[in-house]
Amino acid sequence: MTTSNPQTDTARPAVDPAVRAELDRLRDSIDNIDAAVVHMLAERFKCTQQVGHLKAEHALPPADPAREARQIERLRQLAENAKLDPAFAEKFLNFIISEVIRHHEQIAAGSGQSD
Repeated sequence: MTTSNPQTDTARPAVDPAVRAELDRLRDSIDNIDAAVVHMLAERFKCTQQVGHLKAEHALPPADPAREARQIERLRQLAENAKLDPAFAEKFLNFIISEVIRHHEQIAAGSGQSD
């Protein structure tokens, strides 16, 4: 006896064509938004790389806890206004901040080697 597993079956189940069209339209929108998020993050990291070089050139610390706290509070407020879970927004920003600090530390470590 063969059983069907919907998680591994590659065939699409029979769905009303109008429902399928709406699902495809929504997924296309999600894909476009995901692409925009990636491009925006790339632009953000280009800016933070410049900040990292500036900090390294002037012997400033890679992290700025006061600014980070202000940014987290700002993002939480933006999230609330946008009807997005502020805790999720904070986790997202904390992840980005940790990556930025890691990059700044790498830049600072590398800046002393080129002199």
